[in-house]
Amino acid sequence: MVEKRGFGLWMTHLGLIVGLLFVFFPIWLALVASTVTQADIMEPPMPLLPGDHFFENYRKALVSGINAPVAWMMVNSMVMALGIALGKIVISLLSAFAIVYFRFPGRRTFFWLIFLTLMLPVEVRIVPTYEVVAGFGMLNSYSGLIFPLIASATATFLFRQFFMTVPDELAEAARVDGATPMQFFRDILLPMSRTNIAALFVILFIYGWNQYLWPLLITTDPSMNTIVMGIKQMFPSGDDFADWPVIMATSILAMIPPVIVVVGMQRLFIRGLVDSEK
Repeated sequence: MVEKRGFGLWMTHLGLIVGLLFVFFPIWLALVASTVTQADIMEPPMPLLPGDHFFENYRKALVSGINAPVAWMMVNSMVMALGIALGKIVISLLSAFAIVYFRFPGRRTFFWLIFLTLMLPVEVRIVPTYEVVAGFGMLNSYSGLIFPLIASATATFLFRQFFMTVPDELAEAARVDGATPMQFFRDILLPMSRTNIAALFVILFIYGWNQYLWPLLITTDPSMNTIVMGIKQMFPSGDDFADWPVIMATSILAMIPPVIVVVGMQRLFIRGLVDSEK
């Protein structure tokens, strides 16, 4: 590894700092806007330092909101994101395990049929999916938000590729010791897949948290709004009044759970992406 020293090292750090400032500045403006009054935002120049209405604005957003309390919308988003992430991982693990370790007719065909679903995103199949969900009476429900989105061809493919790198001797040794297929899956494959699971969990949690079109389609009850829907509905239409401090406070609150997940699982996430054995 070549280590940079002197002028090159300083320029590298300077470039990183400038890039970080460009990325962080809009977030800082949103944070400042969430701590001042409406008049401070509407009258230029906008302040660049936080104001003294932090607790007032965030309490108003969490408890009252504009269309619905932000605290409840965050609960809905959390349930949806966790349900999608965990559901995708469980189904993908089991399907990849069956495709790699069980011999049955059409095994390869079934895998490619699963893989071909990558060409059919939610937007393409949204009408028939909506009809199925409505037929089962799952509109305005957590099950309707989660179940249509938990199948994942990408995660199935990644787990299949990893399971194919596991030496066959492990499966043979487990069979000789009298382990059942599910015991082999639980005691050997799952611990070995820990970093892959962590990396996929971070990606899938953010995917579920940021969902907008599907919740917008199947929820009509304001109590089932997700945080992304809530932010969009807060923006004014026509001559309506926009409470910008509350909107900015809601935007900052919406960023907190994904940031916590990424920061809390960053080591496993990075190992799951760059580990040479994967």
